Amino acid sequence: MTRHDDVVQVAVNLTWCAPGRVGGSEEYLVRQLVGAARVATDDMSMDLTVHLGADLAAARPELGVHHLSVTRWPVARRAARIAFEHGPLAYATRTADVVHHGGGTAPLWGAAPRVVTVHDLQFRHLPEYFSRGRLTYLRTMMPQSVRRAAVVCAPTAYVASDICAAYGIDLDRVVVVPHGMEPLASDEATVAQVRHDMGTTNRQLLVYPAITHPHKGHRQLLEAMPHLDDDIMLVLCGGQGAAEAQVAADIERLGLGHRVVRTGRVSTATRDALIVGADALVFPSEYEGFGAPLVEAMSAGTPVIAADIGALREVADNGAAARLVGASSREWADAISDVLASPDELIAAGQQRAQHYTLAASGTALIGAYQRALAARR
Repeated sequence: MTRHDDVVQVAVNLTWCAPGRVGGSEEYLVRQLVGAARVATDDMSMDLTVHLGADLAAARPELGVHHLSVTRWPVARRAARIAFEHGPLAYATRTADVVHHGGGTAPLWGAAPRVVTVHDLQFRHLPEYFSRGRLTYLRTMMPQSVRRAAVVCAPTAYVASDICAAYGIDLDRVVVVPHGMEPLASDEATVAQVRHDMGTTNRQLLVYPAITHPHKGHRQLLEAMPHLDDDIMLVLCGGQGAAEAQVAADIERLGLGHRVVRTGRVSTATRDALIVGADALVFPSEYEGFGAPLVEAMSAGTPVIAADIGALREVADNGAAARLVGASSREWADAISDVLASPDELIAAGQQRAQHYTLAASGTALIGAYQRALAARR
């Protein structure tokens, strides 16, 4: 890393980020880094170098607004990535003023002040959904990483509070960096074509964009469907997770093959068209650190129905901007029926709430975290 004395050198570690496999964490980091490039700072100049794998560099060309250092190491494999972080990456970033580790953990050594982003503490709340190896790694590395960091970033105040309670750090060491969103780009013709392709033309459409991870609550949503009018359809779009077989079995068990479309991972254009064209976005997840699809839908004028849990409650402004629902399938069915019958008030509130989550706001908060980390060294 080349040093310029009048410029703050920031190294950003995204080697942990395997495109299409880490869900909302990928979007979160990419968007805030794009936002940071758009924000001018009056009191200092910053030069960001993003360290990443070749797959992420190819998948996310928008990161080219910063310097990119693309490694040939097979960082998609955890063991190789950890070795890379402790060896070549540590050496490459040795002259940086600040080093930002975006995946919740950081190497055991390094002289520069660290910023560590913790997306959530799901492994503490739902350990049954993690492999033994992954759980051991997180239980070992995350506490050390958080306590050694000059600044910890979190996507919501809910996660920030959770971090402080779990690891005994002061809240003033945590910076909430909100998700930064841009309006979904989808025109009427694309929406109409996608709805036609999904077989949902002239039918009411619910959309749930989520990988079939066990904590995403697909079963709860599917069990609500028999309580709804038969012309209401559900599209599940997202990659395959550990609960994929269970989701398929539940669709068959409940006789929902004619009402539920399972797309798998779709293109961004198709996903955006589904959210824009939906009559409601549903989000029954058991645990989230943020819940970016809520804001995407709000911005698009699509009403949102979400699980009444910590981070989603915060994003939904305590229920003012989205309908929050308890745990039972009957409650979900009732909430969906109510929102589909009278969506206008929720749509207006959601659009207003979405204005809090911009790329500029996210980028400004991230730069503020870097400035605080730099001040900690001085």
